[in-house]
Amino acid sequence: MDLDFNGDITCLDAELLQIQNVSPLAIKANPSVAEKLFNQWLSLPETNSLVKSLLNNAKGGGPLNASGTASSNTAASNTFPSMFPSGSTPPLSPRSSGSPRIIKRAGPSALGLKAVKEPVKELIPQFYFQNGRPPPNEMKERCLFRINQFFYGHVDGLQIHEFKPVTKKICKLPSFFSSVLFKKIDTKGAGIVTRDAFVDYWINRMLTKDLATQLFTILKQQENRHLVQDDFKPVLRELLTTHPGLEFLQGTLEFQERYAETVIYRIFYYVNRAGNSRLTLKELRRSNLIAAMQHADEEEDINKVLRYFSYEHFYVIYCKFWELDSDHDFLIDKENLIRYGNHALTYRIVDRIFSQVPRKFTSKVEGKMGYEDFVYFILSEEDKSSDLSLEYWFKCIDLDGNGIITRNEMQFFYEEQLHRMECMAQEPVLFEDILCQIVDMVHPEDESYFTLLDIKGSRLSGSVFNILFNLNKFMAFESRDPFLIRQERENPSLTEWDRFAHREYIRLSMEEDAEDASNGSDNNWDEPLEAPF
Repeated sequence: MDLDFNGDITCLDAELLQIQNVSPLAIKANPSVAEKLFNQWLSLPETNSLVKSLLNNAKGGGPLNASGTASSNTAASNTFPSMFPSGSTPPLSPRSSGSPRIIKRAGPSALGLKAVKEPVKELIPQFYFQNGRPPPNEMKERCLFRINQFFYGHVDGLQIHEFKPVTKKICKLPSFFSSVLFKKIDTKGAGIVTRDAFVDYWINRMLTKDLATQLFTILKQQENRHLVQDDFKPVLRELLTTHPGLEFLQGTLEFQERYAETVIYRIFYYVNRAGNSRLTLKELRRSNLIAAMQHADEEEDINKVLRYFSYEHFYVIYCKFWELDSDHDFLIDKENLIRYGNHALTYRIVDRIFSQVPRKFTSKVEGKMGYEDFVYFILSEEDKSSDLSLEYWFKCIDLDGNGIITRNEMQFFYEEQLHRMECMAQEPVLFEDILCQIVDMVHPEDESYFTLLDIKGSRLSGSVFNILFNLNKFMAFESRDPFLIRQERENPSLTEWDRFAHREYIRLSMEEDAEDASNGSDNNWDEPLEAPF
């Protein structure tokens, strides 16, 4: 059989020739030499016998193996014919030689290549679940066991007044979430929650979620992705009804509503950092609200729950507002607010507050501040150690809204303070001296102006704002009352607001007791004297 080589010599792989004492690089550099060697090898009789044997094996369906495992009648089919004196075995013919059809059909072993196995398909477990990841079997069985205990004997299900143990013991939620959770499951308003309905809602949808997500899902409306103020009202109504520390409010519906409103306003002041009245899950997770709810559920004295729920704190806020609201229309204007803290604030800072620069008023009456607006004001005024308060007053002092407070802006507000000190026969402190003091207190990055980051980085920034627009606190700061300093060191966990609310509650309660005593003595004078006999 004659074989013609029509391949491209440039496609010959010098590595496959395996010629002893000849470098493959030398063959690649001289392709004509490789072509001559290859043609010479093809002209050998043994080569023709080997190729015929390989073709017969391929036609018969056997393996295309140069070693001749399928047909071993002759020794020529077991080894490559040698054209070299050393008798070394040449490699398989290059891939570019011979018939293209044969090369195409040849397997990897015929080319001297190692067969590559197909990659094993790895099963990727499901990682997205529309209603959350299903609970592990052990957790599910343990929860089902507890559910069966609570629903035992209640074939028809549990009513709302029987649901509180389920909320607290199984769901591990504050007990005053009982009614909200009940209505979340009882979507049809049947007044009954069956075992199957509870299992479907709690185990299949809520069990594997974290506590913040559980509370957020229970409180929010289904169509919303955030919480609004009204979402907290059902929870606070149940708290007012069931908490032992709030039983004295049972007969005063108006004050129950005011207490609930105040708690909600405080929650949104501290938690809703965006200030858009849309409380997100991220904001809820970052806050201490859940811990405060759990504390309120465990503590019988509501006044010990300083965060959000203290009745004493509500009492102080409400009484302060009532004192300023001279016509009791539940709105206050500039002239009312200027009387706050025994005329502590300057007219210029009050004008900035009513220009609604630090915060837009929720009041619908122009030039009037509502109760919610006052709550934001008093929390900012009496606790200038918090970032929220510093942001509030920074916006007030930043007259042009460029994000920095300059020397001229500070001087604009301090001029009124200086004038008031002169009117009160106080020794005036020049602005240049005050500015040096403020720079030493804040240590700004650039002493020519102050940024919000500079203000937040100093523990004395609250005093800086008092110097600029609150004369009473400025004088107190200059006097450095050692009693107050010692009090702060003894209770470092208390905020400025906590200390203020405690002092004001004592003062207001003493005034109320004195008023009651005076009214009682007047009534005694009106009574007729009786004869001893």
